[in-house]
Amino acid sequence: MTDQHPGPPTAPGPGPTTTNAKATWSLVGGILSVTVCGVIIGVVAIIVGNQAKAEIAASGGLQTGEIRAKWGVILGWISVALSVLVAIIVGITYAGG
Repeated sequence: MTDQHPGPPTAPGPGPTTTNAKATWSLVGGILSVTVCGVIIGVVAIIVGNQAKAEIAASGGLQTGEIRAKWGVILGWISVALSVLVAIIVGITYAGG
């Protein structure tokens, strides 16, 4: 018979992780801003995404969703840039005529 000793007790982990809701909303807003709603929702996606990134960083590993927040911000900025570009094109088109 072998002498079986249990290993040292393991420290509990940080607990269950949850996905940050603002990160999800930022991603949804970013997608909607590029496809349907435009600049206003794009700005909201940028703000909410940056808030989500700060909350996730402060959670000490208890929250996830960094990628969602990042893409929400990126898509929000794309929406803002496209809206500005369209406004410039429309302005040039109608100013010349």
